[in-house]
Amino acid sequence: MYEIFGEMDSAEELNTAANGLKNEGDKENLYKLAEENGIDSGFVGMYLDGTIENLCCDVATAARGKIEVESAELKPVELIADWVEYMKSLCYDNEEFARAVRRKGKSLKGCIGSLLGWSFKARYKIEKDIIKAAGINNASVEMGIPGMGTAKKLIKEYYLGTGGSKK
Repeated sequence: MYEIFGEMDSAEELNTAANGLKNEGDKENLYKLAEENGIDSGFVGMYLDGTIENLCCDVATAARGKIEVESAELKPVELIADWVEYMKSLCYDNEEFARAVRRKGKSLKGCIGSLLGWSFKARYKIEKDIIKAAGINNASVEMGIPGMGTAKKLIKEYYLGTGGSKK
């Protein structure tokens, strides 16, 4: 995922790398840097022609780009895709969260893992009548999916470090 330039810790670090490549006239690697960090190639053109001062316009763009790259590898579906969309929107609503997303060592897989860990600990048995209505015979079924409020709390806890994942 970050094979060429490595994981960048911040929008500032990403912009510093881009400035170095631009100053060296290394357009090819500038495009690779943008791709590796989920930055739209259109920004590269605007950056090269001076329309914008930095490759990564702001902290939110850098964070959302990281989530996009990690999401492309993870290929989330259904509920997990909803959680990912929430994370992307939170990058624009909360600069502290966006900075936290960009930090080295924080990842989409780690965040989803945190949610899965909570789900496993919070699982509960499903009533036999519900199991029967689902067409499942002779089975004991447990589930533990966080509601959106809990998921939002767990996502913020993972990235911001504001506590552990509690039931």
